[in-house]
Amino acid sequence: MSVELRQVTSIRDLKKFVRFPYGLYKNHPYYVPPLIQAEMENLRWKDNPAYDTCEARYWVACRDGEIVGRIIAIINRDYISKWGNKYGRFGWIDFIDDREVSAALLGAAEKWCREKGMVGLHGPLGFTDFDKEGMLVEGFQELGTQPMLYNYPYYPKHLEALGYEKDADWLEFDVKKPDVIPEKILRIQELVLKRSKLRVLTARSKKDLVRFGREAIALVNEAYSDLYAFVELTDSQMDLYLKRYFAMLDPKYTKGIIDEGNRLVAFGAAMPSLSRALQKARGRLLPFGILHIWKALTFPKTLDMYLIAVKKEYQRRGLAAVVLAEITKEAFAHGITKAETSGELEDNDQVQALWKHFPTRQHKRRRVYLKLFE
Repeated sequence: MSVELRQVTSIRDLKKFVRFPYGLYKNHPYYVPPLIQAEMENLRWKDNPAYDTCEARYWVACRDGEIVGRIIAIINRDYISKWGNKYGRFGWIDFIDDREVSAALLGAAEKWCREKGMVGLHGPLGFTDFDKEGMLVEGFQELGTQPMLYNYPYYPKHLEALGYEKDADWLEFDVKKPDVIPEKILRIQELVLKRSKLRVLTARSKKDLVRFGREAIALVNEAYSDLYAFVELTDSQMDLYLKRYFAMLDPKYTKGIIDEGNRLVAFGAAMPSLSRALQKARGRLLPFGILHIWKALTFPKTLDMYLIAVKKEYQRRGLAAVVLAEITKEAFAHGITKAETSGELEDNDQVQALWKHFPTRQHKRRRVYLKLFE
């Protein structure tokens, strides 16, 4: 039977769209399913402030009445305005190992983007850089993490067969706990803070985190502004992420550095890994998902490193190493044995230099693909 494409236009259809990967990856040992509720909140048109600056279309591919693939095509007007590239973007792409299915999905996204005046399509990317992005091309035998995508090894082969080429790569690292905190890091920390008249801001409660949360997100906007395809969050998006994510952060592993005027100049966040807990939850908080997540947050052994951001005027002064040292101290104090980094652009030597004092293994690589229209 041929592939039929259906545009997702109702909440009922959206639920089917969101649930498709749970069947595609059922009982997969490395796939980490997101929470269904969180996916629905992010993809419901009325709930996502990204629609203030974005336009999108959702499709599912069906065969014999069964969903066999899905995709979202996005036009981010702020991206086009900032970077000058009239590229559409695709995300939330999943499909069975069938070239007809992947061709139909990407063909629909390409056609819609052409009609909107775009000259190319790249992805996987989300509405914002807080969405999951980058297709896994190395590390398929490694456990996935909550903030990053996982996909089957056949995905990149399908894209390359359809004319998509590498546009950017991110690397991820598995970082083991050393026997002691490297003395060089501690020396750098003391010297940097004293020389720049800065001090560590340690949140004692989640309320403390929320108090400087908006300033932290604004700092990410500034620090990441020159990175690949980055688009600054709007005020309404900041409000959403402050509400959605900052209440979840653990103060022990969330560190800031402030100047003499109590202004935030550096910020770093890590979280206990929820990978195994989310696998057990199978996308649902109830009845037992919330218990699995509580256990993972309360008795962690692994951290997921989310981000480190440094104000531009303070970059290359060693502040990222100071933030890392503070998080590392907490890891030692609470029995953490290792951490996994989120994606770091392969040419971002400044960030990757942070791990040279730790037992480190580069274990994953992910890619954004680009296809220019003829």
